Amino acid sequence: MTETTSPKTGTGSIFGKIIAVRGSVVDVWFETDIPAIYSLLHAGKNNEISFEVMTQLDSHTVRCIAMTATQGLARGTFAEYMGSELTVPVGENILGRMFDVFGNTIDKLEPIPKAERRSIHQSPPPLSDRSTKSEIFVTGIKAIDVLLPLERGGKSGLLGGAGVGKTVLLTELIHNMVGQNQGVSIFCGIGERSREGQELYHEMKDAGVLDDMVMVFGQMNEPPGARFRVGHAALTMAEYFRDDEQRDVLLLIDNIFRFIQAGMEVSGLMGQMPSRLGYQPTMGTDLSKLEERIAHTKTGAITSIQAVYVPADDMTDPAAVHTFAHLSASIVLSRKKAGEGLYPAIDLLQSNSKMATPGIIGERHYQLAQQIRETLAQYEELKDIIAMLGMEQLSPADRALVNRARKLERFFTQPFFSTEKFSDLKGKDVSLEDALSGCERILADEFKDLPENSFYMIGKVEEAIVKSREKDSSKTNKDKKEEVTA
Repeated sequence: MTETTSPKTGTGSIFGKIIAVRGSVVDVWFETDIPAIYSLLHAGKNNEISFEVMTQLDSHTVRCIAMTATQGLARGTFAEYMGSELTVPVGENILGRMFDVFGNTIDKLEPIPKAERRSIHQSPPPLSDRSTKSEIFVTGIKAIDVLLPLERGGKSGLLGGAGVGKTVLLTELIHNMVGQNQGVSIFCGIGERSREGQELYHEMKDAGVLDDMVMVFGQMNEPPGARFRVGHAALTMAEYFRDDEQRDVLLLIDNIFRFIQAGMEVSGLMGQMPSRLGYQPTMGTDLSKLEERIAHTKTGAITSIQAVYVPADDMTDPAAVHTFAHLSASIVLSRKKAGEGLYPAIDLLQSNSKMATPGIIGERHYQLAQQIRETLAQYEELKDIIAMLGMEQLSPADRALVNRARKLERFFTQPFFSTEKFSDLKGKDVSLEDALSGCERILADEFKDLPENSFYMIGKVEEAIVKSREKDSSKTNKDKKEEVTA
């Protein structure tokens, strides 16, 4: 039975009375001292039901959106305002743990010691504190560093369906972030499946990168209010490491479309007039409030990689248009590449980066990237002819081009640290200089006599020579064995 008796006084809290409950929307009446927007209210026997003030309807009434299920609430129930907004813990002791939107641990381990808590509603860093220099975020992954350079303190989109290697790529980026930059990784799951969160947690644990990362989840079974705020919660934790600890942070968001979708649900529940295709009229503002906090400042940088779901593959959808406006790079994963075993399965021609300009990456890197794209694009055009007539019908110049393109495709594959136990291949971290040098030498036909398989799943290009020799040696020994047996 719901408790509607008068609340205890003298606790320093303000109490209001719930006058309406409509699903996740709760109206609360206060006699005096109406709470501010974004204030957090609590109700229920042990204050287990929480809701956030979204609108002040009049001088006594606020309309709130629930962050938890509202079962058990009734008109006449007292709601408590403790004078704070939604807060999450920050500090070193949150590393290696998994949290929900309230900052409660959900990994069934020991509760974290008392930590500093900060409001999730923070302002973006002022322009005067931002870095004006465009820097490249080196990942150690050849395909990304050469053709799709990421911006340090920028936002990159990761587009791909199920089973093409999104999670593996994210895991590898986390591993390299910890190893190269002594940075911190924060994974934020917005509106995704609970199963995926559990799998990712165990994968990170097995890969040995969990101790330098934080995981925050607002799963798809949670109310829209929780899903709408979990991104801000993860950003607040990231801002602590950037501003207070002066460390670089890699923020992975899966999936940014679910954030927009949660905002659309909240907007509808609050009775706002929908905009085009049913999206909330404030979608641009809602997304900007989140994205503008991801920045490169004088103390450090939050670099974000965001999985992007494009509704019905329609790039003109308002959610996709607004999201891409914030991104400095788009990494498109291809199921076709994954089917060919070319991992990471990045579609190098569909993907792009705004950083790939001579002024940022340098003339040599830019010209080389253009040459690689041209070679791969010409190979793509020749594929139909090869499929119908075979390689023999191509001119010598085209055959040489196909040979170079196929070697480049295989050179851009790479054994990952996060998949060592599955593939038995030692992970490779390749510097940008080694990756550029390898591409230059392949394009210069330095390795035209080597088989293309020698370039598959290697680090530096020199490993192709070693691999080819080992293969030849193994073949020679096998032939000798067969002769002796005969």
